[in-house]
Amino acid sequence: MEVILIQDVDNLGATNEVVKVKNGYARNFLLPRQLAVENSPSNRKQLEERMKQMKKKEDKMLAQINSVVDKLKEAPLKLGAKTGTSGKIFGSITSLQISRAIREQKGYEIDRKRIHIVDEVKELGTYKANIEFGNGQSVEVEFEVIAE
Repeated sequence: MEVILIQDVDNLGATNEVVKVKNGYARNFLLPRQLAVENSPSNRKQLEERMKQMKKKEDKMLAQINSVVDKLKEAPLKLGAKTGTSGKIFGSITSLQISRAIREQKGYEIDRKRIHIVDEVKELGTYKANIEFGNGQSVEVEFEVIAE
């Protein structure tokens, strides 16, 4: 029997995948637990419609991510830090500080866990950080550490 999976099933397949299983497995396990539906013409139409909707959402999300990426690349962020007389900063710059600077200077809320600083920041100067958006999308952002 062919079924369309509604949810991921271990050792069988992923969501929206059409798989062939034994009749008893489908009737006694997959269908009662609503993990799958029978592969009928109406269910196939619903699957195609769900796939179209997912594609539209994904395209819209990619457009939003691209606009955020363009905005972040426009100009480097400026981060203030307390420094000693030699130009070394007290402590270091963290992803939390970069996240706050993006929120204040660019107007976007980005989770600090998505920000990865390339080099250790201990002195004044210009540095780079990577921001992961998921779906293989990432951007390298420049930030400048200045004395307060």
